[in-house]
Parts: sequence; structure tokens; C-alpha cells
Amino acid sequence: MTSPGPVRRQDIWLVAVAIGLSAAGDFIALIALGLRANEMHADGIGVAAIFIALWAPIAVLAGYVGLIVDRFETTRLLAFVSAGQAVVAVVLGFTTPFGLLLLFTAVLGAGVAVSQSAEFALVPTVAGTRSVQSANGIVETARYVGFAVGPLAGGALTAIGGVELAMLVDAASFVAVGGVALTLRVRRHPEATGGGEKRRARDGVSFLFGDRVLALTMTVATTSLLFMSASIPADLVYVQDVLGVEDYGIGIVLTGWTVGMLLAANFLAPRIPVASFAVAACAAVAVQGFGKALAPIWLVFWFMVVCYVIGGAGHGVKNVAFRSLIHEGVPADRHGRAFAAYNGLRNSAELVALAAGGALVAALGARGTLVIAGGVSAAAGLAGLAALRHRAFAARAPVESAP
Repeated sequence: MTSPGPVRRQDIWLVAVAIGLSAAGDFIALIALGLRANEMHADGIGVAAIFIALWAPIAVLAGYVGLIVDRFETTRLLAFVSAGQAVVAVVLGFTTPFGLLLLFTAVLGAGVAVSQSAEFALVPTVAGTRSVQSANGIVETARYVGFAVGPLAGGALTAIGGVELAMLVDAASFVAVGGVALTLRVRRHPEATGGGEKRRARDGVSFLFGDRVLALTMTVATTSLLFMSASIPADLVYVQDVLGVEDYGIGIVLTGWTVGMLLAANFLAPRIPVASFAVAACAAVAVQGFGKALAPIWLVFWFMVVCYVIGGAGHGVKNVAFRSLIHEGVPADRHGRAFAAYNGLRNSAELVALAAGGALVAALGARGTLVIAGGVSAAAGLAGLAALRHRAFAARAPVESAP
């Protein structure tokens, strides 16, 4: 699976830096291209089209992306794709026709699909002596930092030098990711252990749902994400219109959520035993949901901030636990297809949820949307815990009743 070259202690940090740069670069592009699209179509259609063009390939091409990542040596593939993304980013910076803007954005999104799956397939390879949950905690933290820095950088760069400057910086981030990939000594050669299996585009979904425990947790994750993402439009409306905290309020709330994610990914998630990944994932989904559902119960701004810090902590543990569960539950030579399928499911759920979020706020109001969306997510986590407990008892029953 890997070359004889030694895993250096800094390799996991290099991959984490690459993942953080990827996350930041994606948001720089999203903000800059969204602003340009909004100038062309100020009714919001342009911005929505950019979001769809960038994120839809992750869902639509998931099966084929997985085949690519599990067929070619991963570090070289990541470097090659990053170089292509850098070229596309530069072209996008100077593209003005709206149709071409969407086309090149979709091409960039296809590269994002490949690079994301390749990056996370590399994590066990470069973990070295660290546990997989510890390695995932490091890379998730880097992702969260990228999520926090990217939107701010995208807005600032566009304000300073226009879309052209923002996309040039985005291109530079892809060059840096490719450079990181080329510095890694280890190699991931999935084709070396393929065992002659016939590979298909639908394999990734089969891997995620072929095992009962993994299938259960993936169902919990998808159900939770459908409702949690639908609540995103309600966050801003609730803070501004219900609590009456304008301007800085939503920033504090979202920062609190991010702080919770960072702390939990670093200090809680690495302590999860391998045997408890599924239980931890479902419990974290429940905590994340309760963080949103309980916030509107008491109409106090700082109570909401505390709830969101706790909910964010659940989110941080959930992400590490789910990724670690895939790393441990799916053979290493299938990680590309498994993570491509996981990313596809996640992005499909997010696109559907974001489309429905505005309608939920209009029908239920911001307060009702947060209660319902968070409550259903929490219920999905609790249902997962109950199913795991029932399965554990069922597995033990024949042993206990045997003479």
C-alpha cells in the first residue's frame, strides 16, 4: 500500500497544512466568484449558481472520483490535480462571460472533489505512530482554520484588488498544496493491493453501507446533515430579527461554534477508543443537534453563544469520529472510493438542505426552524445510539444464554 520510504513526524502536519490551504482556497474562490456573479445577476440567482457549480461536482462525480483516487498513486495525483486547479483559478480571475464563469467553476469543483478524497485517503498513510483519530483531529483542525480564514480573506482580497487578485491567491494555494504533496516521501499505491477486484463507480456507496455499523452511522450522519444545514439561514435571521443583535452578533455566534469545533477536535476526539467510534459519532450528532435546538428556548444572546460552543464541540467530535470510522472500517486500498462517496453524500445533503432552508424559515420562522432542525438532528443521534445498544445486546444474547 505504501512505499518503503519512512513516514516522517512532520508528514501529518504537512498534509494538515495542505487540507487547511485547500479549505481556505475553496472559500476564497467561492466569495470572489460569488461577488462577481452577483454583479451580473443581482437577484441572487448568480450567487446560487456559483455555489451549485462549485459543490455539485463533488456529489455528481463521486463514484468516478473514487475510482481515480484508488487507481493512481495518491501524492502524485494530488500534485497533478492541484497544478490543474491553479491554472483554472487564474483563468477564472479574468473570465467575465457568465456562462464561461459557471463552466470553469464546475471544472474547479471537479478538482476539489478529487483533491478532497485524495487528501483524506492519505491520512492513515502519513499518520505514523499516531492513532487514526489523533491524525484526523489534526487535519480537521486545519480544515476549520481554513473555513474561518477563507471567507474573510476572500472578501478582503476582492475589496483590495478585485476578483483577479483573489483568484491569483487561490491559485497560489493550489501551488502550495501541490508542493506539499511532492515533499512527501511515502507513497500510497492502492492498485498494488487491489487483488484483481473489478472496480465500479458505485463501489464507494457499497463500502459505506455494506457493514451494518457503518451503514447505521452513515444514515445518522446524512439525516443530521439534512436538517443541520437547513438551519443555517435561520442562524442570521434569529440573531438579528428575534434577538435584535445586529452587525457583530452573527459573527460571535459562528465564532463560538468554530471554537467548539476546534477544541473538541483537538482535545476530545483523539481520546476516543477505536471500538467506540460509532457510539461517539452518534452521541456527537445528538450534542450538535441539541446545541441548536436549545438555543431558542431562552431568548438571551449569550445563552445562544454557549449553546453554539457546545454544539460546535459535538460537530468537531462528529467529523473526526466519522472519518476515523471510515478509515478503520474500510480497507486502505478502498479509501479513495469510500471518501469520495462520503463527500458526495455530504454535499448532496447540504445542497438539498440549503435549498429548503429558506422555505423552512419562511414557514416556521427562525426560532421554529432552529428548534425543529436541531431537534431532528439530535433525535437521529439518539436513535443511532439506541440502535447500537440494541445491536450490542443482540450480539451478546447467544453467548449469555449458552450453557
